[in-house]
Amino acid sequence: MNQPLTRAQVEREATWNLDELFATREAWLAELDAIERSLDTVTRHRGQLGTGSHVLLACLDARDALLARLHRAEAFSFLRNAEDGGDAARQADHANAAAAIARIDAALKFVDTEILALPDGTVDSYLGEQPLLAVHKTSLDDLAAVKPHMLSAETEQVLASLGEVLDAPYMTYTRSKSSDLRFASFTDPAGATHPNSFNLYEWSYESSPDAGVRRAAWASFCEGLKPYQNTYAATFATEVQKNVVLAKARGYESAEHYQLQHHKVPHALYLNVLQTIQAELAPHMQRYARLRKRVLGLDKLLYCDLKAPLDPSYAPSLDFEEARALIVGALEPMGEEYGEMVRTAFARRWIDRVDNLGKSSGAFCASPYGAHPFILMTWTNSMRDAFILAHELGHAGHFTMAGRSQRFVNTRPAMPFVEAPSIMNEVLLARHILARGGDARMRRWVLMQVLGTYHHNFVTHLLEAELQHQVYGLAEAGQPVTASLLNEKKRAILQRFWGDAVEIDDGAALTWMRQPHYYFGLYPYTYSVGLVAATALADKSEREGPGVFTAWLDVLRAGGTLPPLELMRKVGIDLASPEPVRAAVAYVGRMVAELEQGF
Repeated sequence: MNQPLTRAQVEREATWNLDELFATREAWLAELDAIERSLDTVTRHRGQLGTGSHVLLACLDARDALLARLHRAEAFSFLRNAEDGGDAARQADHANAAAAIARIDAALKFVDTEILALPDGTVDSYLGEQPLLAVHKTSLDDLAAVKPHMLSAETEQVLASLGEVLDAPYMTYTRSKSSDLRFASFTDPAGATHPNSFNLYEWSYESSPDAGVRRAAWASFCEGLKPYQNTYAATFATEVQKNVVLAKARGYESAEHYQLQHHKVPHALYLNVLQTIQAELAPHMQRYARLRKRVLGLDKLLYCDLKAPLDPSYAPSLDFEEARALIVGALEPMGEEYGEMVRTAFARRWIDRVDNLGKSSGAFCASPYGAHPFILMTWTNSMRDAFILAHELGHAGHFTMAGRSQRFVNTRPAMPFVEAPSIMNEVLLARHILARGGDARMRRWVLMQVLGTYHHNFVTHLLEAELQHQVYGLAEAGQPVTASLLNEKKRAILQRFWGDAVEIDDGAALTWMRQPHYYFGLYPYTYSVGLVAATALADKSEREGPGVFTAWLDVLRAGGTLPPLELMRKVGIDLASPEPVRAAVAYVGRMVAELEQGF
C-alpha cells in the first residue's frame, strides 16, 4: 500500500518555486515588519484629504504601493500553508500574517471614511483638476456606490480591525480540512488495499473505471467526512450569519444584495443564472446519467458513479510533458505574448502538482502583484488534469496581463468575470482536441472530457450556489443553520436536479462539506457565468476567426477598470441577455446527443 508523501519527499521539480517571492522565511518576516513600519506613508495624510487633490493623490498612491507589498507578503504565507497545512509553524506564520493584515486594514480605514465624509462634488472636482487621480477613479466610484451603506468612521475602523475574526469561519474550515481530516484505507473487491485522502479521492478514485474501487473509495470518503459535519455546519452557519448581520446593519435588502454589491451585477442576473441553468440543463444531464447507467451495465447509478468513464477500457493517459504540448497548442490563438507566459509557467516551476500530506485539496491559482502566478493541483496523468491545468493557467494569464497593464488598485475585476478567462482556456483546449480528429472512440472520449468541464461548472458549482441561495433565505427568516438542515437541503437540491436518474445517498447529502467556496461570498454561481461567457466567445471565434482574441486580450489587460458586463460587451457578448445562457446549455445537449448516438 502506497502511503502519501510528506512535503519533504516531493521531488523539487514537481513543486512551485516560492523563492521567487521571498528567498527565505526570514526575508518574508522582515518584509512583513517593514510593511507595518511603512504605514506612516499613508497615515501621515490622516485628517487632510479635504485639503486638496494633491493630498488625496499622494495618500491613494501610497496606499496602493503599500497594499501591493502586503498582497505579495500575504501570498507567501498562504502558499506555504497550502502546500503543507498540517505543519504547525506554517499555521502560525499564516495566522500571524492574518493578524498583521487586520491591523493594517484598520490603520488604513480612515482613507475610505474621510473620502466619504467629503462634501458632495469634491471628489469629482479633484478628478477634474488632477489628471493623475484617474488611475483611482474606479475605486473612488466603487466607494461612492457603497456610501449609503457605510457606518460611522469609528464602527468601520472596528470592523476592519476584526478582519481576522470575521475571516475565522474560512480559516477554521481550511485548518480542519488540511490538518484534522483523515480517511481510512479501503479494500476493493479484488482484495487490494488503497490509501484515501481528499486529493486521492477527488483526483483519482472519483473517476475510476472500476466500480468496486470507486464505490469503496466513496464509502471511505463519506465515513471520513461524517464526524466533522457538525463542526463544518457551525463554520458555515457562522459565515452566513456574519453576512446576514452585516447586510442588515448596512441597510441592504438582503445578504445576497449585500454580497452582490461588489459583484457589480444586478440581483436579477444572479437569479436568472441559477434558475435558467438548473431548469434547462437538468434534462440533458439526466439523459447523460441514464446513458452512463446503461453503458456501464449498472443496476443503479449512485452519486459516486457520476464521473465514471463511459468507456472504461479506453483511458489514454496523458503525462505532464504531453499536457504541456497540448495546452500550448490549444492556446496558440491567444497570441505570442500569452503563449510565452504559458511556456514560462511550465519552465519556471509555477505549478505545484504532486499530492502530499497536508496539501490543500482541489486546484487554485494565486497571482501576487509584482510576481508571477502560482498554481496548485494534483497531477494524475489524466486528460481531466489537462483541463484543470488549462483552467488555472487562464487565471494566471489573466492576472499576468492585468498586472503588466494596471496598477495594483485596478488589477482585479469584480467576481463574476474572474472565472471567464480560466474557463475560456478549457473551452479552447476542448475544441483544439476535437479539431485534431481521430477515430470515433477517441472523439467520444474527448466529448466526455468536455462534458466534465460543463459538469464541474454548470452542475457542481451551480448547485453549490443554489444551496447558498436557499440557506441565506432560511437564515434571514430565523432558521438555524445546522448539519441536519444542510444535509436535508443539499439532498433535495440534488434529487430535484437529477430526478430518478441518480440515487442520492447519505454521502451525497454531505457534499456541501467538500468546497471552500461558501466562504468567498456568492462565488459559486460565477463559474457558470464564466462558462457562459467562454462558450459564447469560443462560438464567436469560430464564426469570425482568431481576431476575436485580440480584443479578448485587451479585456484581460483592463483588469478591474470596468464592471463584468461591460468587459464582456467589449468582445460583443451581452451577458445581461438570457440568450448566451441558453446557447451554452444547448451546446451541452448537443454533446450528450452525440454520445447517445455513439453508444
